[in-house]
Amino acid sequence: MTWKVLIAELKQETATFNPAPTRYDDFHIVSGTDLLAHYRGTKTEVCGALDCLEQDGRFTIVPTMAATAVSGGCVPTADLDRLLSEMVAAIRQAGPVDAALLCFHGAMAGETEDDPEGRVLADIRSVLGAIPIVVSLDLHAVITDRLVELADVLVPFHTYPHVDQYQTGQRAARNLIRLLHPGAAPVVARVRLPMLVRGDELLTSTGQFGEAIRICQAAERLPQGMAAGVIIGNAFTDVPALQSNVLVTTDGDRDTAQEIAERVARYMWERRELFQAQLTPLDSALDLAGRAAGLVVFSDAADATASGAPGDSNVILRGLLASSFPGKSLVPIVDAAAVDAACHAGVGATLRVSLGGTRDPARFTPLSVLVQVRSLHDGEFTYEDGTAGRAGRVAVLTAGRVSIMVTERSVYVVGRRVFQTHGLEPQDFDLVVVKSPNGFRTWYEAIASLIVPVDAPGSTSASLQTLPYRHCVRPIFPLDPEVPSPFHPGSSAMSIKPAG
Repeated sequence: MTWKVLIAELKQETATFNPAPTRYDDFHIVSGTDLLAHYRGTKTEVCGALDCLEQDGRFTIVPTMAATAVSGGCVPTADLDRLLSEMVAAIRQAGPVDAALLCFHGAMAGETEDDPEGRVLADIRSVLGAIPIVVSLDLHAVITDRLVELADVLVPFHTYPHVDQYQTGQRAARNLIRLLHPGAAPVVARVRLPMLVRGDELLTSTGQFGEAIRICQAAERLPQGMAAGVIIGNAFTDVPALQSNVLVTTDGDRDTAQEIAERVARYMWERRELFQAQLTPLDSALDLAGRAAGLVVFSDAADATASGAPGDSNVILRGLLASSFPGKSLVPIVDAAAVDAACHAGVGATLRVSLGGTRDPARFTPLSVLVQVRSLHDGEFTYEDGTAGRAGRVAVLTAGRVSIMVTERSVYVVGRRVFQTHGLEPQDFDLVVVKSPNGFRTWYEAIASLIVPVDAPGSTSASLQTLPYRHCVRPIFPLDPEVPSPFHPGSSAMSIKPAG
């Protein structure tokens, strides 16, 4: 027997405190058979699912549409309407299928739509009908009732930093195969946890969070196990459903799903005080860097493009230029006007440019810097996972011993390749600034002598109390001084979605 399986992808992580919108043109869209070519050989969920289904030999893949954007601000209503309608149209055009595998990030927000993934999933379900639908998710997804109700199985990442995207795609595909056999009856246990978490204890290889994930992985290995995970939400997607969730899906075994979900949830809740970031003031960070031997990495998590910030903070750059730090530094920043000025001046030119504060002017004041244009680039490159990066034009500028990689568009400054592609080898510097809270560790821990999470302002600051939350679940840890336990008598934190 051969089954037809539809594949689609929708990914963007929103930081609602970032005033710079994510527009339709910021999405990279591939459709039809181009989707297959785009993801072949990558370390993504789509590729993992494709490889698993094709190796099985009983499936015909029906590729529809993949739309991905770098994390950023909210998606304007017209742009979101266009994007979602195009995805639904592509799925409708595909015709009847036996099952669907959807790869979502799960933390997108529109200017007027709090739950784009739930909305598009509802539309997809109305088109496809009562067929198996499996959805893979980032563990920073915002879990809404619609997602749980409309998907048969939700399969989240198990690693932070995220290195298991390919494996998550395979897990999703295996669940889809299971659903296509008679008698499969997924039961979902969900526990809502009113907590927002940050910090190094979330590192799954070394932190307390890792033990919770290992319980989930053991649950998946049970004969009745299907999917399990702790979805901590993106702390910067301030929407009504924002909080942490534990999801455990079993094949027909309600009691096991409920017992494991509650055990993991209690583990997380009892350790909530540990899941907070320890940050270092910039002056102290620079002092530490000046006394360190070897490469120092500054994590500018508050302006992390990986978390949805605009990338135009010049706070660390300003501090470096005013400091006596003796080493060579490498700093990224998003500033289209500065890139344009450098391109007009040409390689080798010396000019004064204004850097930063172009996308989040309420937080950052432009900084005037005398620079030399070292090199210019088209900004097309490939990330470590094999997917395409689109930085727009890129100018590498130098100001004394500081090298500045200026991009027209927001990009992920997580791995080393974003620098290397533009002629900048991180190991040649004494200090490198990354725009990531922890994902960079995969690429830098082996070469760094010191990693410093810097306390700086920004729309994705790990000091959550500094951000203007208006919509998330309240009360919630750590924003509120008193948060009732989700396990008190009469609590509605636990819910069960029965089979069928």
